[in-house]
Amino acid sequence: MRMPENYSSRIRLLPAGVKRLTEDSVEVRWNPKVRRLETSVYRGDSPDTILLDAPLARAKEESSVTLSGLPTDRPHFFKLVADGGAELIIGERRPVVEGCPNLRDLGGYETTDGRLVKWGRIFRSSNLGRLTGRGLNQITRLGIKMVCDFRTEAEARTLPNRFPDSEAVGYARLPIQHGEFEPTSVFDRIKKGDFDWISENFMVQGYIDSVERYPEVWAALFNLLADPRHRPLLFHCTGGKDRTGAAAALILLSLGVPADTVIADYGLSDGYNADVRKAIYDHLRPLGVDIAKVEPYFTAPESRIRALLEHVDARYGSAVDYLTKRAGVNEKTIALLKNDLLE
Repeated sequence: MRMPENYSSRIRLLPAGVKRLTEDSVEVRWNPKVRRLETSVYRGDSPDTILLDAPLARAKEESSVTLSGLPTDRPHFFKLVADGGAELIIGERRPVVEGCPNLRDLGGYETTDGRLVKWGRIFRSSNLGRLTGRGLNQITRLGIKMVCDFRTEAEARTLPNRFPDSEAVGYARLPIQHGEFEPTSVFDRIKKGDFDWISENFMVQGYIDSVERYPEVWAALFNLLADPRHRPLLFHCTGGKDRTGAAAALILLSLGVPADTVIADYGLSDGYNADVRKAIYDHLRPLGVDIAKVEPYFTAPESRIRALLEHVDARYGSAVDYLTKRAGVNEKTIALLKNDLLE
């Protein structure tokens, strides 16, 4: 297996990550085994604009630094440079975007051949209809060039996106619907006591429907992502967990990210959506709704995405085989994506 040129030096700094502490401070951490090497930390608003003239911090005996006084409405990307030549770019998994809690960067995940998905190129999120004015400014600073929307026409009409808000950013409607089920009817049905249809089996079938009934959607998504003019690209549905979770899985698997990592990324949605879910439950409980019976609709258990991956593997052999043989994605497109999106 051929490793990337900078693999040996980069691997010394992994695992590494960025943890948001306060509005203007973060902790940057890296492999504690290199703490005896002086490591410099540089920052930029994007992976391509990190300034290397002067580090924000240096550490020698520690394997982390706390950075304070950072710009509050900009994304943060960092380059770690350790003595001996080890270098690594890392970013925040969950950039702060007010009004869009389930937004995250798919960068930084390691592939089976030792490469990393580039930061700041692919984003997944919940709907963009509740962005605050500040959130609109924050998401604009991510530099997104294309938004792909998996919601139905009724969903998009009920809660229009606030971003993109100009022709400078492309917008592609790629609706996915679970049978005849219309998501905009959910709350009215639940309030009327009509929720016996909600079950884990129902939710899993929606995931399977997304690949079996909408191969053209995945072909369109991959073709858009393959065009460098459309990157960074963001894709979303309503809650950012089901249709968006299936999309993220197909993209990451096509790049060579292992299934366990894909499943772990999927599972982040439950934590990111916790406040939204609490608000929904607080609204429904006074109406006499048994939360346990409707909970499958609002959660994202890892078993659900695992069921989709098992279905795809059993029927098609792999996610790549599904994409190339069922969805019609050109093998050259996947090769191009690996070349452009991995380092």
